[in-house]
Amino acid sequence: MNALSGGRLVAVVCGAQIFVQIGAGFWPALLPQMMQRWSLSNSEAGWITAIFFGAYMVSVPVLVTLTDKIDAKRVYLFGVGCTVAGHLLFGLFADGFWSALATRALAGLGWAGTYMTGLKLLADQVNAKMMSRAVTGHAASIGISGAISYLLGDVLAAQFGWRAAFTFSAATAAIAWLTIALAVPRRPPPPRVASHGALFDFRPVIRNRSAFAYSLVYCVHTLEMSALRGWGVAFLAFVAAHVGLSGEALSPALVVTLLALLGTFTSVVGNEASIRFGRRRLVAAALILSVVAAAAVGFLGPMHYWLAVVLLIVYGMIVWLDSSSLTAGAAGNAEPARRGATLAVHSTLGYAGGFVGPLIVGWTLDLSGGMSPLAWGIAFLVIAALILLGLGFFLALRPRELEGEGGSR
Repeated sequence: MNALSGGRLVAVVCGAQIFVQIGAGFWPALLPQMMQRWSLSNSEAGWITAIFFGAYMVSVPVLVTLTDKIDAKRVYLFGVGCTVAGHLLFGLFADGFWSALATRALAGLGWAGTYMTGLKLLADQVNAKMMSRAVTGHAASIGISGAISYLLGDVLAAQFGWRAAFTFSAATAAIAWLTIALAVPRRPPPPRVASHGALFDFRPVIRNRSAFAYSLVYCVHTLEMSALRGWGVAFLAFVAAHVGLSGEALSPALVVTLLALLGTFTSVVGNEASIRFGRRRLVAAALILSVVAAAAVGFLGPMHYWLAVVLLIVYGMIVWLDSSSLTAGAAGNAEPARRGATLAVHSTLGYAGGFVGPLIVGWTLDLSGGMSPLAWGIAFLVIAALILLGLGFFLALRPRELEGEGGSR
């Protein structure tokens, strides 16, 4: 099989990621009705959402680091296969908390072998100048597909039932598996030399303060992103019921779809702003704005449905603003021989935050006596406090800019 050019490789991998990610929002989009169908508490619903990130968190250090030793294509195909199985088994057999937990965990394992592995396929084969934009294109394809999945899951479930929706997402992931299997040539990584150390020795990655700083912020970034995506539909459904609205033109699922689409756009804009004005400045500004926006959503959003819609969309755009910038910052500051290990640490920290985010919201709601305006305000305030903590670590570590960026001159 002939090698693909850099541009064609990016197109193929991004196209595959669209088909893998198309079912990502089905569970959170259907969360209110599934909580009612299975009589789930807020904490149980949080666990089902969080287990996807938890399974990712524990498996990604192994799967992505292996791409420094074996062909990333093989790891990617394994991950997509697990995604197919996770969605299919959920659609066919899930009937309550434990079965949903198990099948969502399998889907999380699949994403661990797919997301950063797909990025590794690109990082190993594009030059440094193209690297930042390749990362942005990769993130944009996933972001657009993930955004559409909220509305698509809602529509498919309404027309054909929720089981058919998850079966559909298994079929699209199978298309991604075939695309990579047939279109992408094998590319074994270069042989490791003794000076590179043990494959699973992550200490050199952690000692790389610049890359590690971006990864630490990625942890709180993914925490707030998963909290927002996992509970956004439920939050808006609560506000609509609390203020007595019905039949709104913008359903909660559609709002979260628009939020994620606009967020993907701001991620691209944010990365370009990082290149021009400096990555550190962009990341710090995004974190400060996130603190303010999270508090505003929690305490002002329950006052009126349309106010909640506007605040949630603005908050989502702020959350996504530094998404590509953080991953490009970590990958761009990584030692080439440890890029897979660096992305593994980056993903592990990120999805540790992703695991905690939905749980924090669910636990806070239950500890506050159930869904209420005050409980939602406290939940978002806790998220804001954790973002502020991440900002403190980032400023203390003072990471480097990437070569040629505005802040590096």
